[in-house]
Amino acid sequence: QVQLVESGGGLVQPGGSLRLSCVASGIIDSINTMAWFRQAPGKQRELVAVINRGGLTKYGDSVKGRFTSSRDNAKNTVALQMNSLKPEDTAVYYCNAVVVGPDSLSRAYWGQGTQVTVSS
Repeated sequence: QVQLVESGGGLVQPGGSLRLSCVASGIIDSINTMAWFRQAPGKQRELVAVINRGGLTKYGDSVKGRFTSSRDNAKNTVALQMNSLKPEDTAVYYCNAVVVGPDSLSRAYWGQGTQVTVSS
């Protein structure tokens, strides 16, 4: 089994910054993509950023230029640096990883989510 644990959420004022982290642990042969999604109340879960093993990253349109994602393949971690935060960034942020196991099969795993609230 694989576990993803997020950290770093909290309350921040508009214009502020937060850094989220996610670490994957368990039986892992390698990790293909690692991603951040978010879900606000009453809305569908949306992609924030996805980063492949080589570091190529794609961002959702609403966060381009403000958020930056990075990963450490050796530590099985992914981070999300969020700058210039807006109230509309308020959501539960989820970490996602596509993990290759010893059986060479790829499976997607989710973290439990961390709350980010942007409010004055």
